[in-house]
Amino acid sequence: MRKLIESTFVTLDGVIESPEKWGSPYWDEEHSAYGDALFSSCDALLLGRVTYEAFAQVWPKMEAAGDTDAARMNALPKYVASRTLTETTWNATLLEGDVAKEVARIKELPGQNILKYGTGELDHTLLEHKLVDEYHFWTFPVVAGGGRRLFDGIDTTHLRLVRSTPFASGLVVLVYEPKP
Repeated sequence: MRKLIESTFVTLDGVIESPEKWGSPYWDEEHSAYGDALFSSCDALLLGRVTYEAFAQVWPKMEAAGDTDAARMNALPKYVASRTLTETTWNATLLEGDVAKEVARIKELPGQNILKYGTGELDHTLLEHKLVDEYHFWTFPVVAGGGRRLFDGIDTTHLRLVRSTPFASGLVVLVYEPKP
């Protein structure tokens, strides 16, 4: 079975909103290398509507500008969970009906891991149905002081630390799995 891996940027005070405002000073070669390795381990993406729409605006332009990573991002199959979208573009399939059942079905398909970027409403469903196999929390040495927080409104969920990867910049990626 394929693993579903969540990759999320978060501040020390749990904020996930607007990482472009607080994260960019830490986006360096170590950050890129880790992200590239994680991305390379996957052959499909799972996205919520907000992340999907943002990515669909940016990645095709990056490929047109000659970004070699963008070509792979654009070519990967994408599964989009949304209650409001009626159609998708950008090599994406809209998950219709019971999202939890659809994600479980996709995990059963042959292939590599499935990578999920972004944190939002979809996470409530994925946590409730225990569908995420691994979390990569990119913990930035920043206190944002306000904004939407990681997993706001989700019931208590216990995780087990699998490994941590510290970077020279102070960024640490903490990898967790659900506790059995």
